[in-house]
Amino acid sequence: ISPAVVTVVNKLGTQGYSGEASGSGVIIDGTGRILTNNHVIEGAAEGNLQVIFDTGDTATATVLGADPISDLAVLKVDHPTTTFAKLGDSSKLKVGETVVAIGSALGDFKNTVTVGVISGLNRVVNGPGISLENMIQTDAAINHGNSGGPLINLSGEVIGLNTAVVRGGAAADGGDVAEGLGFAIPINTV
Repeated sequence: ISPAVVTVVNKLGTQGYSGEASGSGVIIDGTGRILTNNHVIEGAAEGNLQVIFDTGDTATATVLGADPISDLAVLKVDHPTTTFAKLGDSSKLKVGETVVAIGSALGDFKNTVTVGVISGLNRVVNGPGISLENMIQTDAAINHGNSGGPLINLSGEVIGLNTAVVRGGAAADGGDVAEGLGFAIPINTV
C-alpha cells in the first residue's frame, strides 16, 4: 500500500503569513482522488496544494470537497496513478487487532510505517476547535505529518484516516503525559 501514500504540502501565503504545513494522504482510485484531513489543507489558496508521490514526483492538487466537522477532505491530481489503496470495512474491527499507520512523519520522513493495535473503538476526541466522534483509538505511533495518512489492517485495506494524537499536559506543570493515544477516522465514516 505504501506507493498509494502521498505527502500533502499546503503552501500557506495569505494575509501576510507565509510558510508550509504538511500531512499525508492516500490515493483511492485511478482517477487521482486522494483522501486526507481537512486540517491538512485548510486555508490553502488555489494552486497552493502540492502532492508528493512515493516516486518523488509532484503534482498540484485541487480540493474536490472538504468538511471541517468530520476533518475530511478529498483532493484530485492530474497525474498518472496506477497504484491506489483498497478500502476496508471499519465496522468489522476488533479491539486488539494489529494495525499499521503510514505517513510522512514530521513532513520529512516519507512513508514512515508504524505498527500497533486497535486500543479502542467509538472514542470521542475533544480539544480546542475539535470534537470528533466514533474514532478508532490506536497505539501505533502517529506523529505530526501523519495526519490524513491511512490506518490499515493486515490485509492491506484502509480502515481509517489518522487524524489526531492526545499527549496530555506537561508533567512539569503537574499534568499527566500520555503516549500511544492516536486516533483515526473510521473508513466507513469517510
